[in-house]
Amino acid sequence: MEYAEVSVNSPLAQRHTFSYAIPLGLNAAVGQAVWVPFGNKLLQGIILEVNPYPSVDEVREISGVIDPHPILTPSQVRLSRWLSEYYLSPLFDAVALMLPPGFERRTVTFICSSPNPGTGTPPLTPEQKVVLELVGRRGKASLKEIEKVLGGKRGRRLISQLVSRGLVTRVYELEKVKVRPKTVPYLELAVPPPQARQAVESLRKQRASKQADLLHFLARQTGPLPLAEVRKSTGCSTAIASALAGKGLVRLQPVEVRRRPISDEGITPSQPLLPTTDQESALSSIKSSLTRVVKGSARPSVFLLHGVTGSGKTEVYLQALAEATRLGKRGIALVPEIALTPQTIERFSSRFPGRVGILHSKLSLGERFDEWQRIRNGKCDVVIGPRSAIFAPQPDLGLIVIDEEHEWTYKQHDKSPRYHTREVAIKLAELNGAVVILGSATPDVEPFYHSQTGDYRLLRLPERVVPSEGSPLPRVAIVDQKEEFKAGNRSLFSRSLTQATAEAVAKGEQVIFFLNRRGGATFIQCRHCGFVLRCRRCEVTLTYHLIENILVCHQCNYRVPLPQACPRCRSRSLKFLGAGTQKLEQEAGYAFPQAKLARWDSDITRGKHSHQEILARFRAHEADILIGTQMVAKGLDLPLVTLVGVINADTGLNLPDFRAGERTFQLLCQVAGRAGRGILGGQVIIQTYSPDHYVIQAAAGHDYASFYEREINYRRKFHNPPFSRLVLLTCSHPNDILCQREAERMQQLLIAETEARGIADLSLIGPAPAFIHRLRGRFRWQIILRGAEPSALLSHLTIPQGWTVDVDPVGLV
Repeated sequence: MEYAEVSVNSPLAQRHTFSYAIPLGLNAAVGQAVWVPFGNKLLQGIILEVNPYPSVDEVREISGVIDPHPILTPSQVRLSRWLSEYYLSPLFDAVALMLPPGFERRTVTFICSSPNPGTGTPPLTPEQKVVLELVGRRGKASLKEIEKVLGGKRGRRLISQLVSRGLVTRVYELEKVKVRPKTVPYLELAVPPPQARQAVESLRKQRASKQADLLHFLARQTGPLPLAEVRKSTGCSTAIASALAGKGLVRLQPVEVRRRPISDEGITPSQPLLPTTDQESALSSIKSSLTRVVKGSARPSVFLLHGVTGSGKTEVYLQALAEATRLGKRGIALVPEIALTPQTIERFSSRFPGRVGILHSKLSLGERFDEWQRIRNGKCDVVIGPRSAIFAPQPDLGLIVIDEEHEWTYKQHDKSPRYHTREVAIKLAELNGAVVILGSATPDVEPFYHSQTGDYRLLRLPERVVPSEGSPLPRVAIVDQKEEFKAGNRSLFSRSLTQATAEAVAKGEQVIFFLNRRGGATFIQCRHCGFVLRCRRCEVTLTYHLIENILVCHQCNYRVPLPQACPRCRSRSLKFLGAGTQKLEQEAGYAFPQAKLARWDSDITRGKHSHQEILARFRAHEADILIGTQMVAKGLDLPLVTLVGVINADTGLNLPDFRAGERTFQLLCQVAGRAGRGILGGQVIIQTYSPDHYVIQAAAGHDYASFYEREINYRRKFHNPPFSRLVLLTCSHPNDILCQREAERMQQLLIAETEARGIADLSLIGPAPAFIHRLRGRFRWQIILRGAEPSALLSHLTIPQGWTVDVDPVGLV
């Protein structure tokens, strides 16, 4: 008998596998999905290892297989183990990243009447009677239904009382299958055409004219047709088709069809462009590495493609992917935002017609399921998507591209495992023998440092690829807002930005206004008593959204109508302070009444195709000015944009985070890169209260080198990454005092463990309140570990509930 080490879909499993015996006659292999008993429940599990001996003395048997074929490849199994160990996450959380969409099925608790209820029991309370009536009326009731009627804690307490008295029992069932392959009924002849024509005459004689018409229509077709199409063409109902099927003249059969996330219509196949000298040099290095890796004569390489905005990085990606497919390999291309996916799909689909797969969260569950199956079956040369697409089941993986690798959206920060896509891609490439390309005009300091030390190979594209003379990078002007204020200008727009915008619009050119804040007013304050309206669940101010006329918390989405008076002193003197994109749109309408406006932020992109529709409108010049948050800064190629106005460059510059300067520099350079990508050239106007700050000066000069030198010296001086690694521990609790005590207890535990193990190069910072101290009703205290391998200390500890562990955090606020 053999034994399987199984990762079980249970919060109790944490970073462990469990041994199960494989019953004789059951074919079970590594990567296979199985049903396993876990306590008194039947749960999903994935086999990660098969051994001749169990890891414990007493084992239970696997109950059955979910899918006859493994759903994880051996490299995915190894990757899931690495994710769990590196990011200190529960093992099944890591495994779940690679499972088919809709695979996970929770266990649902039902309450049923007991077949042998106890006798002589004390009288029932009114609430207990309500539970028994609910269960008796339906035969069984889910725990969630009972909790909805009686409340969560009270409902669970009542059920426990009834179970202990033998009046009800708990049973566990798996929730229904969430998604299946889509089938469409097709109609076809079940007899040869000559026989069908004879039947038509017979049916007419029987006065079954509609059946005759339908049969006559089908006899003239060359193959099966969808029933919906037949009904539309003939006007016949499903009952008529069923009547013919009952006579054995036609067949109704379900045919599996693919739910297409995009249409290939309107996409014209294109040929590779002639590369520039710099592109040719970069491609030569990448192609050489691909060839040697495929032949097994070299280890996988990581390339950092550092190219200014508009330098043709995408063309390098496309031709590198073409080379990978020529060598019999496939690729994955990642973009930082779903907003960029439509534009990327269009370019990649023109080079790989019908061979592009798409995975992202805005697709329906059915679309994601079908795309996942299509990718696994080897139907896609390249898969496109945001960070989650790195886990696509792409066979024969040879190349991974991460475009705009510096973007913080490549880090998963809201749930376990809190992975960084860049690190996952490098590990996945190592496991599969693939090449990685990290592309950016403003690389993160860490990967650029690795390119200087030889860990990565640096490729440069220092010039734009545009049909114009001279330096194609846009001119950048810095406007000191302090001077504007002294001159009496209280507008959101400086005088130079107002003039440049009016001129661009008059010439039929396009403009982008960038402000990295949503809403109308950042906060509202009473001018009489100073009271500021805040979220009742988070320690943040409420943002005024003028279109809906409501106050919104941008952390928990708490919403409340705008009060007419101050809640504290009842004064009606409420002052709206700060500005977001909605206010900017309103002010732009007043300042430039002749211009057509469009806004692009997360408030208006909730629909499935919202990003695509806004981009298409602006491309078609249905708007002159595009107003947006960081969405407008990422990878857009808009040739008519000749002016970019940065309304406030200081938004994130002074946050208490060692990466604040780096993020500001990247954001300014990226949004500046949207200007002048066509033959018209471009200019950028940056409005700031810190015109002499090294970040602002470097961004204005498109000078990554000077920024990097200044930044790396700061990092070295204060021993921040890449000269150390960080782990952020966050404790959350509804009670602030208890949360602080738990954080202090953890601090003492970590100090004791550090001393016991003799770790000298590890420092602890904190505990201290988080930047947003209260979030969604829970107080938060943080501890930062800094050292060469801080996660090694935590790997031997059991982290209590209420704590989150973020290895290599991209932000500390």
